Amino acid sequence: MTTIYDVARVAGVSTATVSRVLRGSELVHADTRQRVLGVIAELGYVPDASARGLTRRRKDIIALAGLVRSTDELDVERSSLLFIDHLVHAAEHALRGTDYSLLLTFGSRGEHFEQRVRAIAGKADGLLIAEELLDRADLRTLAAQLPVVVIAGSPDQPVTDVYLSDNTSGMTALTGHLTGQHGYRRLCFVAGPKDAPDAQARYSAFEQAVAGSPGSSIDQVIHGDFAEDSGIAAARILLGRTALPQAVVCANDQMAIGVLRELQRSGIRVPADVAVTGFDDVYPSRVIDPALTTVSQPFNDLGGRAAVRLLARIDDPALAPVTEVLPTQLVIRASCGCPPPGD
Repeated sequence: MTTIYDVARVAGVSTATVSRVLRGSELVHADTRQRVLGVIAELGYVPDASARGLTRRRKDIIALAGLVRSTDELDVERSSLLFIDHLVHAAEHALRGTDYSLLLTFGSRGEHFEQRVRAIAGKADGLLIAEELLDRADLRTLAAQLPVVVIAGSPDQPVTDVYLSDNTSGMTALTGHLTGQHGYRRLCFVAGPKDAPDAQARYSAFEQAVAGSPGSSIDQVIHGDFAEDSGIAAARILLGRTALPQAVVCANDQMAIGVLRELQRSGIRVPADVAVTGFDDVYPSRVIDPALTTVSQPFNDLGGRAAVRLLARIDDPALAPVTEVLPTQLVIRASCGCPPPGD
């Protein structure tokens, strides 16, 4: 069985340095940390749970770490509860009546934020991660130190528990409505970040659904970052073309609202000239004019079930990792070309 001494020998560092890396200490140089993490992954080293228990006292803290996708917050981000906000509220609600408090940290992907996640993990009994903000080797190392549950992660990673929405069925139903009910044949897709598992699943489902619709084609794919301003940028790309697609399918509501508003500012009628759809069903999608056709995610179940599972894992770290895919629902409103309610 691999020991901490083996890791230290192969990495060319002291056992104290390996221990600091495992604790997420900021005292270790980034290059050294990556070398040690690489050796841990290569050797398959997992710290002994009973030994960790002797050095860890219960802190009554659950940490939640999430990614910030854009630094330029526009109207939707400033005034509304969005994906991560709903997860926080759901997790906090699940912890009510327990002795645990919720500790939050948010940041942009990169070494600095990863260090902060490791540091906050050292202050908590368990960690909720929204999206996969660590690579699998780092995630495996962190999960060996304390209980970890990932929300909106990849369903095929075996390292931790994962809770995610059924992106495939939701996007398939939405695309089928556009091509079947409305007969749209030229569709544009505004994709989310390439490193986001939700974004990958939604685009894959869209691509397959269009391929399965005779006569339909993907007119263009524009990559965004899930923020409203990237939807505005996507709309400007479309406005620079000689002809618009019949429908613009967006990987989330924030980008869809950015697309819709920028098209309207340029005199394009939605949905008369082009249909626009989203994914998430955040509150602004219901009150924008026209109201946004979208796919509803079970935010409360995602955050709540993940938090409950984390508490169970804290009580029993030997639980086998589970992946739970929660159902989504197509929500038909006016932006796709369907008549508004009451018409």
